[in-house]
Amino acid sequence: MTSTAEAPPPPPPEGRSAHPDHIGHVIFITASAAMGGFLFGYDSSVINGAVEAIRDRYNIGAATLAQVIAIALIGCAIGAATAGRIADRIGRIRCMRIAAGLFTISAVGSALPFALYDLAFWRIVGGFAIGMASVIGPAYIAEVAPAAYRGRLGSFQQAAIVIGIAISQLVNYGILQLANGQQRGKIGGLEAWQWMLGVMVVPALLYGMLSFAIPESPRYLIASGRIDKAKKVLSEVEGHGVDLDHRVAEIDRAMRSEHKSTFRDLRPAGSRFNLLPIVWVGIGLSVFQQLVGINVAFYYSATLWQSVGIDPTSSFFYSFTTSIINIIGTAIAMVLVDRVGRRPLALVGSTGMAIALGFVAWAFSAELVHGKLPSPQGAVALIAAHVFVFFFALSWGVVVWVFLGEMFPNRIRAAALGVAASAQWIANWAITASFPSLAQWNLSATYIIYACFAVLSIPFVLLFVKETKGKTLEEMG
Repeated sequence: MTSTAEAPPPPPPEGRSAHPDHIGHVIFITASAAMGGFLFGYDSSVINGAVEAIRDRYNIGAATLAQVIAIALIGCAIGAATAGRIADRIGRIRCMRIAAGLFTISAVGSALPFALYDLAFWRIVGGFAIGMASVIGPAYIAEVAPAAYRGRLGSFQQAAIVIGIAISQLVNYGILQLANGQQRGKIGGLEAWQWMLGVMVVPALLYGMLSFAIPESPRYLIASGRIDKAKKVLSEVEGHGVDLDHRVAEIDRAMRSEHKSTFRDLRPAGSRFNLLPIVWVGIGLSVFQQLVGINVAFYYSATLWQSVGIDPTSSFFYSFTTSIINIIGTAIAMVLVDRVGRRPLALVGSTGMAIALGFVAWAFSAELVHGKLPSPQGAVALIAAHVFVFFFALSWGVVVWVFLGEMFPNRIRAAALGVAASAQWIANWAITASFPSLAQWNLSATYIIYACFAVLSIPFVLLFVKETKGKTLEEMG
């Protein structure tokens, strides 16, 4: 979550690095677009605070609960799959407004459900908005950011996601305090968990309002024939010293020469069902990123800690501290990924995650005493869970999307990215939907499974993943 945002498509070639006259204005535009990432992270994680209350209110078992939690991912997949085409038809800004509207409607509907199926429906609506935001935000930022600042501005999306996760946990904790530590405690006539889901209206409305304060993408404006408007936007984001006629011609030429890759391009010659080896590597990276169980930390951490005897207030606090660790790890990865390389970070992360997950599994193997983990095991579980999130954030959380944006040849990049992103949503759904039942069966064994996937990711990286640091996109084949 976690850092499941889709990587932006490669930008068109540019004549020179532009430096805008007012970088503050460019940062404002980028930050406004990245609010979609904030909502992505917020919505993905806010359900953490409502899990136990939903189980209790509707008196449902682990399997049904898992489907209600994971069903949003169906909406995510649909939103991500359709956002690109919608944006090409109506523009990036209108797409943002649609996503903001859906976020708002989903927040209200989720806060005021009249039945379980109603709640599930609004989860799907919110998921669709997440899927749209995961595509439109990075693509818009890539299209408006000057080349000299594109890498740093592009990182706003990932930073917004992890901040959204942290803020959702902080808000949940504050609401729980107002409800005297009870997830079903009443505040103003509504239960605490309903407020947790409903508060998302605030950032959703802010996202919608900000979309009226930022310009349309120059790329879309040129494609739709509004050349004068495109020149105005280019002068704002790249500086008045840029040859605007040359830049418009350059962007137009790049769009006309782009190869629209399809699924057929991903198959070896003469094969109907197999995929190119590089596509399988991309799928493997996406799947391993999810199979280590990272989204359990953001969807179920409050429930997990309560299941081993930690009171609800403390469990929400630990969920928030986990989110802070996620932010710190992500910041470190953003600094190191271009310095030490992608593969070294991935290998360090896999090793750290495997060890941490092993300690978590050991801690949860202890017998509960009066409904709580014994003191040594409880401390180990808390520390190891935070260490696991830290190693994920500084490695696979960032590195996978860097790899996916760079590793594919130009002629198949868009289609291959789509397949890899779809595999990631499917793996995300599998982990999210299966955890409650697996935890009910054997919590320690569940974490052993996640640890095994972390271990298996090491030989996968060593054998199949090539370093992309310092290479141009054209060098990828």
